[in-house]
Amino acid sequence: MNQSAKGYSPLQLVLIGGAIATTTTVSVFGSGWTRCVLAAFEDSPKALVDQVWQLVNREYVDGSFNQQDWLATRQSLLSKEYSSNEQAYVAIREALQKLGDPYTRFMDPQQYQSLARQTSGEVSGIGIRMEVNQQTRRLTVVEAIANSPAFKAGIKAGDEILAIDGQTTDKMGVEKASELIRGQVGAPITLRLGRIGRGAFDLQIRRATIEVPTVHYTLQQEGNRRIGYIRLREFGGHTSDQMRRAIRDLNSQNADAFVLDLRGNPGGLLNSSIEIARMWLDNGGIVRTVNRAGGSELTHANRTALTRRPLAILVDGNSASASEILTGALKDNNRAVVIGSQTFGKAMVQSVHELVDGSGLAVTIAHYYTPKGTDINKKGIVPDIKINLTAAQQRQLASNPDLFGTRNDPQYAGAIAALSGENFAQPPAPQTNQPVGSSMRNLKF
Repeated sequence: MNQSAKGYSPLQLVLIGGAIATTTTVSVFGSGWTRCVLAAFEDSPKALVDQVWQLVNREYVDGSFNQQDWLATRQSLLSKEYSSNEQAYVAIREALQKLGDPYTRFMDPQQYQSLARQTSGEVSGIGIRMEVNQQTRRLTVVEAIANSPAFKAGIKAGDEILAIDGQTTDKMGVEKASELIRGQVGAPITLRLGRIGRGAFDLQIRRATIEVPTVHYTLQQEGNRRIGYIRLREFGGHTSDQMRRAIRDLNSQNADAFVLDLRGNPGGLLNSSIEIARMWLDNGGIVRTVNRAGGSELTHANRTALTRRPLAILVDGNSASASEILTGALKDNNRAVVIGSQTFGKAMVQSVHELVDGSGLAVTIAHYYTPKGTDINKKGIVPDIKINLTAAQQRQLASNPDLFGTRNDPQYAGAIAALSGENFAQPPAPQTNQPVGSSMRNLKF
């Protein structure tokens, strides 16, 4: 399955997440099992409880279930009476806690849909990024995404959003405003905007499907070198396409070297991580996964690199999972120099399943290793050049995001210094390629 194709269902995904998102595979349970359960429990909360138990029993990476009697857990779960799905949710979460695995987790329908939207890389809205301005404390447009309904309607960075469909935004946060702005494709929404030099005015816009930008890039002149700076925020459904466009555009502008910024990136789709690694790497391994039965699979590059220019990667303690897979692949193959602070350290893969009532379950199904066999779980990746930011530097960057990727950003400055040296990273020598296994195509980190 080609996950870079548009319009895929979230039920076809496998994820790899980190400090925030999770590494998962998404699937639907077999129809035979579902018919059996529905016949036995008549679509009661017990059907949901047993579906969760069966999934964990079949897939969980630790066959001992953290030394728990998993069969006794099932008997206990099914011996109870549940008057609502919410009561079943509580029992499920208590049972999963026995596994001692924070990544094997239950999601209620709202949480599951939120994850599905996050990984799809698409939202139904008008195409703006917002923030609460620290000086004015008002909800303010940061960017109108190119070719979005907001962009076409003339919304500009700096516009204040005073009301959404008549509801004032006074003291409203970004999350609440986003909920109000999202809605059915084609449905109208009216924003009351405030703009310097014009005052307040109303603007009606129709919602559309928006591709969420997860890749931001620019060509920067650093001394006598042109640096292609790319910031990758997460590995979503459209990220590999966006990265491909970014690299090709920067190549056309004759970038001499690249800085790939993965700081704060919690992970996302595994296949997106693999595809992006192949854009930088012609040969060599990318990631090895080991499942419950000890089966091992190594995914390789496939001679599709878009550039062989020198590359530096920026990471920090919030670079997790898919970010660590990409970093580990390029580091182990001597394709990039890694700069920053030690990464998060999540090396577990989950599968994500939609359950009978629209809720979801993430189950840890495998452990992953870097191409050289390094286990980074709870350890992270140690940068080649370690530059830890002071608390003051962290506050400065957090309060002024425009400083990221500038000389006022110490880790970026370290990357420029490394790329300017004589021993910057070079592409690896050609190696024998092996095809990626089919089961890896559906993974997400």
